[in-house]
Amino acid sequence: MIERYTLPGMKQVWEPENKFNKWLAIEIFACEALAEIGEIPRKAVSVIKEKASFDVNRINQIELDVKHDVIAFLTAVSERVGGEAKYLHMGLTSSDILDTGLALQLIDAADIILEDLNRLKGILKEKAYTYKDTVMIGRSHGVHAEPITLGLKMALWYEDTKRNIARLERAKEVIGYGKLSGAVGTFANLPPFIEEYVCSKLGLKPDPVSTQIIQRDRHAEFICVLSLIAGTLEKHATEIRHLQRTEVLEAEEPFTSGQKGSSAMPHKRNPVGCENISGLSRIVRSNCIAAMENIPLWHERDISHSSVERVIMPDSTILIDYMVNRMINIIENLIVYPDHMMRNLNLTGGLIFSQRVLLDLIRKGMERDKAYRLVQRNAMESWRTGNDFQKLLMKDEELTGILSDKDIRSCFDIEYHLKHVDYIFSRVFESRTGDIH
Repeated sequence: MIERYTLPGMKQVWEPENKFNKWLAIEIFACEALAEIGEIPRKAVSVIKEKASFDVNRINQIELDVKHDVIAFLTAVSERVGGEAKYLHMGLTSSDILDTGLALQLIDAADIILEDLNRLKGILKEKAYTYKDTVMIGRSHGVHAEPITLGLKMALWYEDTKRNIARLERAKEVIGYGKLSGAVGTFANLPPFIEEYVCSKLGLKPDPVSTQIIQRDRHAEFICVLSLIAGTLEKHATEIRHLQRTEVLEAEEPFTSGQKGSSAMPHKRNPVGCENISGLSRIVRSNCIAAMENIPLWHERDISHSSVERVIMPDSTILIDYMVNRMINIIENLIVYPDHMMRNLNLTGGLIFSQRVLLDLIRKGMERDKAYRLVQRNAMESWRTGNDFQKLLMKDEELTGILSDKDIRSCFDIEYHLKHVDYIFSRVFESRTGDIH
């Protein structure tokens, strides 16, 4: 079994080579637009397109002196272009390049994560149907409640993932804006046509109004969506971690050949993958706070957001890519113990059917509070003594005056709790027209 945690591509999104390639494309498209309106010679654009290139090491070398990444980039490109390089960056400010390029990187990152999430969704659907009828105990407050199926749990996770896909698609739209409006967003030194032309070429929308930068609530929304994805993954991981506890052991993350769980205890099979996801989720969520802090900048722009984004943008997208792929491997190879599920379901001696008894007493005409106290009285005795709940009910003369032994036995039918599983599945996996999601 080969585990692929991070898709090829996410690393490349944040490589300097890719970033500078996007910057160069923006600069060249801007020159094309300037030539369209007669601001610069078309021949110069041809020379720029032919000669414009860069060397990352040279850019880094220049930046050591100038202490400015965009100037270092432009200087390195100009060295290769020659005299026509004077037309590069005409009327632009650094953030025109930085913010428009960042939008392109975030869109690429979003596309990779969307591919990840759609793969996870497909696997969850497959597992939901595989375990649709695999009965287990449902828990509230960590305490046995009433029967469910593992398939229902997977169907829930499928819906969680579907919502995350929709959120990320919306966030991709929100982040998909560029700006080439100059130093304070007024288009003082170049007309709006330049921005419209470049954004159209790049597949972006022009930001309707900007300052020196695109406003950071867009970026905060994007990172907050990644935080929601992280929180969902942790929710699923936490559930698996509980189900893998020795006392429960209803499901277990894969344990590969040659894997070791402990340096001291050879018997250990720990949920390290899920614990890893839980821990990394905290980092992504903390990055959401940093992104929110980037929204209030001074006047038309300050640079306090820049250093933050150089960390949280690549880190958050790379971590989510890793986490989703790790969860895909865990779900795809999840070890399930149906026998243990049935063992645990029977641990309480039938107490999990108490609500059915309560409702049948009410249907027979008993006041709810009285019925509740009657059922609870027997339930608490069963809890204290370990005696079988159904047998205790059948010995309670007050209760047997209302319900026959047959009535009581019928209250302990697991299938009663599962009769609408197919209906729930139809709501989750089929559209109103009957098409499968």
